[in-house]
Amino acid sequence: MVTKTEERELNQLENQVENGGGGIWEYLCLVRKLKVRRSEIVLKHGLSILNDSGKRFSLGPDEWTLYEQVAIAAMDCQSLAVAQNCIKVLQKKFPESKRVGKLEALLIEAKGMWEEAEKAYSILLEDNPLDQVIHKRKVAMAKAQGKPSLAIEHLNKYLELFMADHDAWRELAEIYVSLQMYKQAAFCYEELILSQPTLPLYHLAYADVLYTIGGLENLIAARKYYAATIDLTGGKSTRALLGICLCGSAISQLSRGRNKEDKDMAAQELQSLAATALEKEYKQKSPAKLNLLSSALRSLKLS
Repeated sequence: MVTKTEERELNQLENQVENGGGGIWEYLCLVRKLKVRRSEIVLKHGLSILNDSGKRFSLGPDEWTLYEQVAIAAMDCQSLAVAQNCIKVLQKKFPESKRVGKLEALLIEAKGMWEEAEKAYSILLEDNPLDQVIHKRKVAMAKAQGKPSLAIEHLNKYLELFMADHDAWRELAEIYVSLQMYKQAAFCYEELILSQPTLPLYHLAYADVLYTIGGLENLIAARKYYAATIDLTGGKSTRALLGICLCGSAISQLSRGRNKEDKDMAAQELQSLAATALEKEYKQKSPAKLNLLSSALRSLKLS
C-alpha cells in the first residue's frame, strides 16, 4: 500500500518529468518500486529512453527491466504493437525465460484471444503452480468474458493455495453478491472478519449481506455488525447508522405480537441514538436533504 508521503513524492516527480524537468529514470524506478500503474506516462517516457540508443545503453542491465515495464504499460494502453516489439527484444535476449513467457501470455490476453491465453497460462502454472499473478490473470480473464461462475471456480482454487489473501476473499464475496449468492458471500466476509477484525469495511459489508438475507436471526446479527462498524469508525459511518435504523424497523415488524418484556430496550435505545446521529449529520453536511431523511425515519417509526 502506497503511503501519503510516497504518493506525494511520486506526484512531485511526475510533474517534474511532465514539465521537462528531468528525472525520467528516477520516476520510472519509483513507479516500479511502489507497484503503481501510471501506464500512459510510463509508456511515453519509457519509449523516449528506449528509442535513444545512447540513453538505453547507459542503463546497463536495467535496459531489460525497462523493456518489461514499457511492454506492460503498452498493453494497459492497448498499444499492442509497441508491447509486441518490446517482448520480441526480450525473447531474443532471454529465449528460455519464464518471465518473458508470462509477458507473451499477457499479450495474447490483451489481444482478446481467450482460449490461447488460457492455454498459455495453464502451461505456465504447470511449471509454477504457486504463481499468484497467473492465477489472478485467469480470474480477471473469466470476468472480462462475462463468466462469473468460472471466476468463482478460479478464485476458490486460488484460495485453496493462498488462504490469507484478503483481496481474493473480498473479490469472491463481491462476485457472489453480484450473483445474489448471499450465503456464500457471508462466508467470505466471515473469513475476512476473522483475519482482520478491526477493519470496519468488512463488518459493514457482512451486515449488508445479513440484512439482505433477512429473517429475524440474521437481522439481529446484522444490527450487531452495523453497531460494530459505528464503534470502529468512531460513529462516522452514515451507512451503518442507516443500517441500524433499517434493521430496527424490520425486526419490530417481525416481532409483532410478542410480549413487551421480550423486547430489547437497549436495542430500541440504539436505534433512537442512530436516528438522532443521522439527523445531526444531515443537518451539518446536507441540510437541504434533512426533511427527506426525517420523513424516511418517520416511515420507519424512528423519528
